[in-house]
Amino acid sequence: MDFVSPVLDTVKCLWDCCDKRAVYIRELPENLKSLRNEMAELENVYKDVKKRMADERKHQKEIKHVVTGWIDSVEAMKREVNDILTEGEDEIKKKCLGTCCPRNCRASYEIGKMVSKKIDAVSQLCRKADNFQEVAASLPTPPVSQVAAPLPTPLVIQVAAPLPTPPAIEAGAAPPPPPAPAVIELPLENTVGLDSLSDKVWRYLQDDKVTTIGLYGMGGVGKTTLLKRINNEFFKTNIEFDRVIWVVVSKSASVEKVQELVLRECGCLDNRWKGRSEDEKARDIYNILKTMKFILLLDDIWEPLNLLKIGFPLLNDQNKSKVIFTTRFLNVCEAMGAESIKVECLKFKEAFALFQTVVGEATLNSHPRIPKLAKIVVEECKGLPLALKIAGAAMRGKTTPQDWEKNIKLLQSYPSEVPGMENDLFRVLALSYDNLSKAKWPKTKSCFLYCSMFREDWEISCKQLIELWIGEGFLHEFHKIHDARTEAEDIIDELTLACLLESNQSKTHVKMHDVIRDMAMWLAGENGKKKNKCVVKEPGGWIEGHEIAEWKETQRLSLWDNSIEDSTEPPKFQNLGTLFASGESMRSLPTRFFARMPVIRVLDLSNSELTDLPAEISTLITLHYLNLSKTEIQNLPVELRNLTKLRCLILDDMEKLETIPSQLVSRLSSLRLFSLYASLGCNGDWGFLLKELENLKHVSEISIPVRSVLHAQMSVNSQHLRRSIRRLSLQDCTGMKTMEISSYLQILQMWRCFDLADVKINLEKGRGQKLSDLSEVEIVRCPKLKHLTFVAYARNLLSLTIEYCESMQEVIVEDEEIGISEVEQCSDAFSVLTTLRLSYLSNLRSICGGALSFPSLRELTVKHCPRLRKLPFDSNTNCLRKIEGEQHWWDGLEWEVQAIKHKLNQHFVPK
Repeated sequence: MDFVSPVLDTVKCLWDCCDKRAVYIRELPENLKSLRNEMAELENVYKDVKKRMADERKHQKEIKHVVTGWIDSVEAMKREVNDILTEGEDEIKKKCLGTCCPRNCRASYEIGKMVSKKIDAVSQLCRKADNFQEVAASLPTPPVSQVAAPLPTPLVIQVAAPLPTPPAIEAGAAPPPPPAPAVIELPLENTVGLDSLSDKVWRYLQDDKVTTIGLYGMGGVGKTTLLKRINNEFFKTNIEFDRVIWVVVSKSASVEKVQELVLRECGCLDNRWKGRSEDEKARDIYNILKTMKFILLLDDIWEPLNLLKIGFPLLNDQNKSKVIFTTRFLNVCEAMGAESIKVECLKFKEAFALFQTVVGEATLNSHPRIPKLAKIVVEECKGLPLALKIAGAAMRGKTTPQDWEKNIKLLQSYPSEVPGMENDLFRVLALSYDNLSKAKWPKTKSCFLYCSMFREDWEISCKQLIELWIGEGFLHEFHKIHDARTEAEDIIDELTLACLLESNQSKTHVKMHDVIRDMAMWLAGENGKKKNKCVVKEPGGWIEGHEIAEWKETQRLSLWDNSIEDSTEPPKFQNLGTLFASGESMRSLPTRFFARMPVIRVLDLSNSELTDLPAEISTLITLHYLNLSKTEIQNLPVELRNLTKLRCLILDDMEKLETIPSQLVSRLSSLRLFSLYASLGCNGDWGFLLKELENLKHVSEISIPVRSVLHAQMSVNSQHLRRSIRRLSLQDCTGMKTMEISSYLQILQMWRCFDLADVKINLEKGRGQKLSDLSEVEIVRCPKLKHLTFVAYARNLLSLTIEYCESMQEVIVEDEEIGISEVEQCSDAFSVLTTLRLSYLSNLRSICGGALSFPSLRELTVKHCPRLRKLPFDSNTNCLRKIEGEQHWWDGLEWEVQAIKHKLNQHFVPK
């Protein structure tokens, strides 16, 4: 029996070892709870220490290194604990089927062990804070004055009290650096709504990898105020810099002028550098700053600055110097390699608080109705701080509701007449407009002013805006619409970068801030001198005859959802070049309304309730652009054939349109753009117009629906049509088994093509990239279609919708028959796709063979695709914000990397 004892000892040892490990697994739920509680206690202590630090900074004390080190440790611990808690919760959920045992004992043990150790670490970190009797020490008295001199002109720099005159220096030698660091406090009013932006800047300042920070935004939005606040914050922080240099650059400043401002700021007297060359000044600045850790604050930059040319040492993580600047232009930030921070307009609550500080409590409380009227004023300013300050100053001291109502009416109708608006606001904002004269495109200013013709807060379709610009002749030098669009898109980018327009995320629409729009209308009216030169009537008004008579000198007229009084005498619009008339209230036009418009170029009647066009439209022989989209018109008058100068005819979404007279289109000899998209009258088949369009040599952009195999083939077989058709809708093309699509297409729809089995690309010699223009594809009820491999070549595809295609097993097929090598070459497939919708695809098993990044995908919808068990996402799929599908489908998905599912799970919305 002597062998039994060693065995028992071994078993006991193994049992003790296993039991210790089992404890980590068994007590994991309870330990997670304990860790969470310990972390909550540490968080409370952390907040107390942070508050003490903030209080000490207000008294200009320096935070102790041991305290800042503890803060860093807590923040690192928070990140680690959050990760462990997430992993622990996930591990608890993974149980073997029907039991309480973990699916992976090893993983549960490792996590349990980490949790146990972290509990001790968090508790120890919490106890360390007990030693912080003091969190800061007093700083020595600053050697220079912290009182700022006033800014007499935009180009004068804020400087410290004069430094001792340096000794004489030899020619060519750099002046010696000043004996002490200087931070000059700048005059600053109370700031509102800048806390989060200020915090973001300070995070960048503490990041050694960030050397340059650009604050950009529209004029008057508070960029300079934010920069001054940052400058003054250096009195309250323990970040050490040898010198903080503040320079107001302004629009017209040259390199030499900036050099002189910097030298003055560095304490160099004028007689030391006057008459020296630009290179000599640069050398002086370099020698002064090369051993310093400095902060350079540049206010109001209009063009990229070459800091090396000015004389600043190269910024890097060794010298740890930083540059922060303000500008109105995002492209300036990009050109200077800066981390860009956009300064936005204030939210309503913040805007009202700012307005309240300017107008004063006494005025706001002088009558019970005034606070409500004040909210209307604030709404009109749309969060622009400069506008809020000027409006507040104008209303200060006005204590009767009548005064407020009078000024509100003025602000809404003629804002330039509100005191201070023209000189202090519009002229400041107009500097950005003036700067457009340097733009690459000479018509940029005209294109900008044109945007003010749309109603307040209107999201302007970029496609429609560009077509209007073409109709106006702003882009007349281009013979092809595609080339004109390319330049117009660049102009829109230019205006967006200058913060004169705001773009949505998909860049399909732009918007003009209301105050910028008021400024643009003021400019369009020759600085307010000609109020009726451009007239925009907001929705809901009844326009009487006497009001129309006042518009006889008007050049652009925009009527939004208005009704017009009929009159026996037709109005005279001798100078009218542009007319918008849209909205549900626009059901009819006055008698002979078009009779006296001898120079009109653009007529937009879209989105109105008009049911017919008057015959006198044939007299508008100067017309270049006609848009009847989304109207109730059933028949186009044959008289339209007289409009031989017409370049753009747009008839989209005209659901009631039944007839287009034969030979009408073919008579429009100047036509360049013809669009009949989604107009389903005439049984939805307008293919008979293809023959007429084929004979129009200037047409370069066509959008059309067809419903026959013959017309579908004609759209490809004719070279002129193939190159011109940009939006094609194929519907009910029975008998069409294969379809070749043009490589020039931008949008493709295929509905109810029940026999269609394959879609191929028509390859044309000289056409480089296949389907490079295709941005949207929609395939619905094509039950025999097996795949859509052609979309792999659409590198600019934004939206893909596939519904009721029962034979489809893969969206992109990768096999020898299709050519796997070709598919593999399409590495950028779906690289800009933002929307993917897959519905009622009963046999779909795969989207594509391997994982792709889908770096731009924001919305995914999957409905009734029971066999789709995997999604082709990888770790770079970061933009998804919404995933719609059935809960059981989502729960049953297979993931090779669980971390991807955890990341995407928060965006899933069950349907």
